[in-house]
Amino acid sequence: MRMALRLPIVVSGRTDDGAAWSEPTETDDISTTGTLFHLNQPVAPGEHLYLRSHRPDGVPVEVKAQVVRIAPAVYGTARVGVTITEPKENWLRLFVSWVADDQTEDDK
Repeated sequence: MRMALRLPIVVSGRTDDGAAWSEPTETDDISTTGTLFHLNQPVAPGEHLYLRSHRPDGVPVEVKAQVVRIAPAVYGTARVGVTITEPKENWLRLFVSWVADDQTEDDK
């Protein structure tokens, strides 16, 4: 299941020379196994990244992800698709909590 959801995240990783980087962005869409977002930082397919976010109740979530897709986007950014590698349960809880919260808002 994939759905359009603008969720604030912070993506971090390491450059080829080992320097750490971190970039705030937001998801374009999200699924139970991954997400798609815009990124200024150059990344490569197969690269491992860390994603941080918060559930609607404020509980922080961090997961490890692997880049599976890169497409050019506006202003030199890239649309980056990742699959969650670990811990998948944390991502699933994040996904379910935001979907439930979104549906609750729609019911109001």
